[in-house]
Amino acid sequence: MAKKNYMEILKASTKLGLTSFGGPTAHLGYFREEYVVKRKWLDDKAYADLVALCQFLPGPASSQVGISVGMLRGGIFGGFLSWFGFTMPSVILLVLFALLVTNGSFDSGWIQGLKIVAVAVVAHALMGMGKSLAPDKPRIAIAVGAAAAILLMPTAWAQIGIIVLTGIIGYFLYRKAEAPEAVKLALTFGKKTGLAAWAIFVGLLIGLPLLRPVIESSYYAIFDIFYRVGSIVFGGGHVVLPMLEREVVPNWMSADLFISGYGAAQAVPGPLFTLAGYLGQLMGSGLGVLLAVVAMFLPSFLLVIGTLPFWSIIRTKSGVQAALKGVNAAVVGILLAALYDPVFTSGIRGPLDFAIAIIAFAMLVYFKLAPWIVVLITAILGAGAYAFLS
Repeated sequence: MAKKNYMEILKASTKLGLTSFGGPTAHLGYFREEYVVKRKWLDDKAYADLVALCQFLPGPASSQVGISVGMLRGGIFGGFLSWFGFTMPSVILLVLFALLVTNGSFDSGWIQGLKIVAVAVVAHALMGMGKSLAPDKPRIAIAVGAAAAILLMPTAWAQIGIIVLTGIIGYFLYRKAEAPEAVKLALTFGKKTGLAAWAIFVGLLIGLPLLRPVIESSYYAIFDIFYRVGSIVFGGGHVVLPMLEREVVPNWMSADLFISGYGAAQAVPGPLFTLAGYLGQLMGSGLGVLLAVVAMFLPSFLLVIGTLPFWSIIRTKSGVQAALKGVNAAVVGILLAALYDPVFTSGIRGPLDFAIAIIAFAMLVYFKLAPWIVVLITAILGAGAYAFLS
């Protein structure tokens, strides 16, 4: 029975990994259709609670929902299979793109188009996240303050400090709001396993940076960078952009190469965190890809395993929910800062590029075209514009 479950999980998740275009919100819709409506592995209440859990945790929410569903269906190994099927198609495509770029097989005009489309995609994501995560004046103020602080202090530690500070602000502003009831989830592991996962998560988060000056290895540095980023990114895939950019540009690659990869990531299905595959290839070839992808998603596994057994308790704590409201508002501000630097500053060279970005934005927002179609059209326009200017 277990083997049958494992094959079902891998089959369902791989199908989603090949077809789930459109970003985290769209992914959650695909997941519901596949897991709740079609396969009936869980009901709507349990699914809604998993979504709430994964929005509460740092990391890629859609990937964590997939991991959680896999764990409910087939234990911890089921969670791994669910992640593997959903993630690997995108990783493979982005690694192939990185090989094309580094071998000089990809025309620079197409790369410019990918940088331009990143402007439209981040602006679109910012609109959606602003409406849902900063819907009132206090949270708008938090978002604006976070954006200003990040622009003035563009460091990874500043971002962590802002997340902590806005969590405290959110607690004092919203602690009296009522928290929703939780649904009890059937798990194959308990609180001891959860505590062990939390211990590993915290140990790596603290230990990896402390040992980095001692262990002088580029591969160790890759694992440290991606593990830390995967551990502290709130708000989903788009927010990973500024944190990774601070870590890898210019020490590992140029801003142009970085933004090109981000643009390409919009054209493939699956989670945006698979950008780690592209960056890992540029930073350390095959082993770099393995380390970057594993390190990027390992915090998600540890956090899901660590939190699921305690979620029915955490879900009812209004103080936790209040702090999260402040953090999520700060996430909007972090993304707003990223829209300017590095996305706009790297992607827009003049009026023609900005005109193409406006067209891409309109296709996404008003004409509701699929992101991969917008990426393709914008890459073609970028190539045409580059040829025209040359």
